[in-house]
Amino acid sequence: MRKVLVLAAACSVLATAALAQTRPNSQSNPATTGAAPPAPPAQEFVDKVAISDMFEVQAGQLALAKAPDADTKPFAEKMVTDHQKTSSELKSLIDGGKVKAKLPTALDSAHQKMLDDLKAKDGKAFDQAYDQSQVKGHQDAVALFESYAKGGDDPELKQWAAKTLPHLKEHLSMAQKLK
Repeated sequence: MRKVLVLAAACSVLATAALAQTRPNSQSNPATTGAAPPAPPAQEFVDKVAISDMFEVQAGQLALAKAPDADTKPFAEKMVTDHQKTSSELKSLIDGGKVKAKLPTALDSAHQKMLDDLKAKDGKAFDQAYDQSQVKGHQDAVALFESYAKGGDDPELKQWAAKTLPHLKEHLSMAQKLK
């Protein structure tokens, strides 16, 4: 019986030590320090950016087709134009051989679902859903571009992310003002 208790105590100590080592400490955890999360690898960054741009263009075109309210229409027009431009710039970096990555050709399931949800709405419900998707999407984009501009693994993409970031911050500010 004594051996069982000693063995159980030893296992308990080892388990506690193992758990202590796997918990992130507050100094290295971005959520507790306010630091940006680490930048994704180049291909993941390209995938996220290209899919986000595709969504922005398609959602903006949808908004324009649904006769949006007065503040949404010029915003949607700007999103279509600006995100077509960033898509073109990213494609040029890849096609020119400066960035070794492959562009996705379709929306991922999450963005397709958001687009389908928007398609099912009309009027004020559409405007509200579109406006909310724009705020969230641009918050995510600003965080992604900030992290890549600071710590990305591809110098050309890092430079492009830093150059594009002010425009995304402007988009976020505009999205937050939509009513």
